[in-house]
Amino acid sequence: MSRPAEISPSQLHDRLGTTPKPMLVDVRQPFEHETCSLPDSLLIPLGELSERLEELDPAQPIVVYCHHGIRSLSAAVFLQNAGFPDVVSLAGGIERWAVEIDPTVPRY
Repeated sequence: MSRPAEISPSQLHDRLGTTPKPMLVDVRQPFEHETCSLPDSLLIPLGELSERLEELDPAQPIVVYCHHGIRSLSAAVFLQNAGFPDVVSLAGGIERWAVEIDPTVPRY
């Protein structure tokens, strides 16, 4: 399968105001999620993704994110291969989101 699409922070910001709103899946570790996260995101660490697929709806658009966008690309590939057709990765992760969209998000 081809490399999954990426979405820029500004594109995600725009999409969060649309219907259907994409499901946000944070694939970082719990301590990272506690430090900062995007509102209404579901924490599923990358290592748990394969056993928690039932928590995701294949009919809903999904945006996966991590710290810098590397783990989320892996997660997006995995989800595409698992039959989720509308999955993108947040380019640059929550770090880029904090720089470009919301400077109140703690950086680490």
